[in-house]
Formats: sequence, structure tokens, C-alpha cells
Amino acid sequence: MFSSWFDLVYQPLGGFLVVFLGTLLLFAEVLVKGRFIFGLVGLSSISLYFFAHMQEGQILWMAVLYTIGLTLVVLDGKFIGDGTVGAIGVIVMITGLALPSPDVFYGISVGAAYIMGAIGSLVFLKFFPRRDLWSKLTLRDTLSSDKGYNAMNESYKQLLGKEGMAETRFNPTGTVNIDGVRYSATSAGRWIEQGSKLRVTEVSGTRILVELIEDEED
Repeated sequence: MFSSWFDLVYQPLGGFLVVFLGTLLLFAEVLVKGRFIFGLVGLSSISLYFFAHMQEGQILWMAVLYTIGLTLVVLDGKFIGDGTVGAIGVIVMITGLALPSPDVFYGISVGAAYIMGAIGSLVFLKFFPRRDLWSKLTLRDTLSSDKGYNAMNESYKQLLGKEGMAETRFNPTGTVNIDGVRYSATSAGRWIEQGSKLRVTEVSGTRILVELIEDEED
């Protein structure tokens, strides 16, 4: 049984399928509330991929690189949010998976499997409830007046219709400068480059929604 499993993983198609399934379900666990089922199956798949290469003595480095990369992705999504650290984490994870590749084609297939699995996990958002983590990242705060946020709400409401400049990159959250004051805002899923002109289109509590002014001109 184990011999046949190892033979499967050593083939480019087998490595592709195992890495694709593991990445798909691990990212799905991060994105949606899967009751850890997706994460468990995905982690098992990746672990079996690692153990298949144990005889080559590279399992330790593979696991270390993969763990470091996954940690960077989570840190970027939860605390940093500019995408740079997350991109580095993705590269590190792919390196960890492709490390034992017997040839270039095998390494390319494993890297492609990782990227396709990560992108494919977005489909789960259509069928399962999102995790609260992503609600926080898009600034969906519900600060109401009965909790003492009247003054703050009123000052934020005055921003409606005002224009400003993107001080950071929006992906989709970032910082906008309006009248010399910096505010955290969201672009409702749009990626906006730093230095772009923005307009406030909606204010709800402390949640500020902005749009790219160039869109209207185009």
C-alpha cells in the first residue's frame, strides 16, 4: 500500500493532485467555517506528500519551509494586510513543496498545483459561511450610538462625499488621507494603487467605503 502511494506521489501527475487537494482544502479552512474538516483532510494530504519524500532525507526542510510560509500568509492576512509578506510566504511554501522535485517538470507541476489550489479555494466562499477574520479585515465594524460612539460616528459621517489620496495600497483595505487626516478604509473588494485619488461613497459607524475617482472619468 505504502509502496504504491509513494509511486503515485513520485509521478508529476500524482504530486500535482496531492498538492492541489491539500492546498485547496487548507486555504478553504482559512476562508470559511468548515468545522476543521477541510483543514484536517488538507493537512493530511500535505503530510502524506511530505512523508512520501522521507527517504530522501528532505522532509524536515520541507516541513519547516512550508510552516514558515503558511505563518507568513496568516500574519499578513491578520495583522499586516499589504500582501507583501503573504506573497513571500507563498513563495516559501512553494519552495518547500518543490524542494524534493526529481526534475524541473515535477517542480513546475507541484508549484502550479499549489497556485491552482489556492485560487480554487475561493469557490468555497459561495457555499460556506465566511470566517469572522475576513469580516474584520474588511472593517465591518458595527459600532452603534447606544455604545457611546455618537461623536465618532458624526465626525465620520462628515467624510461622505469628500475626496482624498490613497496613502497605502488597497487590497482591499488601506489608508486614505482626507484633509490631512489619515483614515482606515475599504474599497469593497477593489485593488487600488498607492497615490490614487479616492472619494468617500459610504460611511457606516467607523467603516469608510471609498471608490477610485478615475473610474468615473473613464
